[in-house]
Amino acid sequence: MTSLQTCLASIYGVQTASQWIGSFETLISSYQTKIQARDDALTERDSMLITYGDQAQRGNEKPLQTLKFFSETYLTDVVQGIHILPFYPWTSDDGFSVVDYRQIDKKLGDWEDVSAFQPKFKLMFDAVINHISSQSEWFQKFLVDDSHYQNYFVTVEGEPDLSQVVRPRALPLLTNFQTPSGEKKVWTTFSADQIDLNYKNPQVLLEILDILCLYVQHGATFIRLDAIAYMWKEIGTSCIHLPQTHAIIQFLREALSQIAPHVNLITETNVPHVDNISYFGNGTNEAQLVYNFALPPLTLHTFHTSDATTLSAWAKTLILPSDKTTFFNFLASHDGVGLNPARGILSNAEIDSLVEKTLEHGGLISYKHNSDGSKSPYEMNINYFDALSNPNANESIDLQVSRFISAQAIMLSMIGVPGIYFHSLFGSRNWRAGVEQTGHNRTINRQKCSFDELQKELNDENSLRAKVFKKYSALLKSRKSSPAFHPHGTQKILEFHKSIFAIERISPDGKSCVVCLHNVSSQKISFATHFESGIDLFTNQKIQIKNISLEPYQVMWFTPNRWLSSE
Repeated sequence: MTSLQTCLASIYGVQTASQWIGSFETLISSYQTKIQARDDALTERDSMLITYGDQAQRGNEKPLQTLKFFSETYLTDVVQGIHILPFYPWTSDDGFSVVDYRQIDKKLGDWEDVSAFQPKFKLMFDAVINHISSQSEWFQKFLVDDSHYQNYFVTVEGEPDLSQVVRPRALPLLTNFQTPSGEKKVWTTFSADQIDLNYKNPQVLLEILDILCLYVQHGATFIRLDAIAYMWKEIGTSCIHLPQTHAIIQFLREALSQIAPHVNLITETNVPHVDNISYFGNGTNEAQLVYNFALPPLTLHTFHTSDATTLSAWAKTLILPSDKTTFFNFLASHDGVGLNPARGILSNAEIDSLVEKTLEHGGLISYKHNSDGSKSPYEMNINYFDALSNPNANESIDLQVSRFISAQAIMLSMIGVPGIYFHSLFGSRNWRAGVEQTGHNRTINRQKCSFDELQKELNDENSLRAKVFKKYSALLKSRKSSPAFHPHGTQKILEFHKSIFAIERISPDGKSCVVCLHNVSSQKISFATHFESGIDLFTNQKIQIKNISLEPYQVMWFTPNRWLSSE
């Protein structure tokens, strides 16, 4: 068997794989003539802005065109890639209930507007392929008993025991729908408007592969596999992280490698860390990048306690399975800050403290159902700036900005590709009015911006947005200046003081090194290091670092002198 057929057999068995392999190979061949592979290897220059397509709005201009103009004006030398959150027609969940995977939401623009971001920016597209909108053509045809779509969705008969199923939200697992052949109970992991696809039907996988290839054809260098952990359903199991789910990702990886080897798969699995990193597979056969979901809550814990001990201990465990994989590091996104990834790393009391801080700082908490019928905190809904600093505290804005930038610098210093949410890059605050409008907790950090107002604030050097953007931009520009930050390099956690998160980064060729020091406390911290001197990465000035003091929340990145002399 070919490698592709072997992957297919691991999902469906040898007999079914032999029946379907021809269809998959024909599809792959058709795209090989349409897509030109290119050299897009990851480097230290790679970073990704996470944004909605209509994040910046101006008059009657198509939002994607406004976003492109804004990005070219402010971000050309700051980030190298843009993750445009789902830009397809949708009915709910701010885009994550897709009506048609192959079309662009007309309110945003068209495929030409999406492709126009290139070549200045690499692009990440969302593959929201665990579920589809109840208003999609696929599901509407299912509802009228169209034979082609009868096995596109997961239906449940009788009253089986589903208590083991892991639920990400406190909503019903099954939703009843009327059809000509009677009422059907349909699997809806996330909401009644988000209908789970049935991957036990090879036709569904074939259709999804065609869609992913279409995305690559339109310029996707990165494909984000949304909610991928829930893809395969087996009654009597947890229905999360099942072997068939991993096999599907392996199949997609192999198929895309034959069509467009430059494309990177990124798995989005908001789960405990050990489960999360399982999506690297053996280091060559599943995702090239995995969202580093434990980093956001652990970083919050670090700054709330002024103690980097737990974060440092966890960071020491971040060992990649191969030089073909790396982490997608982030602190904030369009979603909230997940708590599940921190379980097993933080104690229950420490997680409870994060929840309390979130509520104190004006945030909200979302809950999930447990198998015993209870509910537990699942996600903290809050803008990351306010998660770090109480909006009602008697603190200067400059101190709050320093705290925020120190947290972001930790994220940028760690091995991987950094993802920066739009609202983090520009210092946004909680949008409680939006929550009141929609009734959804996640709206708190999804406010859309007026282009003119945002531009006005960025032109005012005393505004919060200008202060954050100036410092964040400087960090990103410094980061991409050194090969030490290459996503396939190495990192070593250093221990100097409990309030200092210290990390040493070394380039893959071993010729470049940067040591990153971050004060996570509001106090001036003095400590000794085993370095004598170095060159400050921000100022390019020589500094003495044998005995050092860092101001509250100060960040210092430097190249040790011995590395300079050895080059």
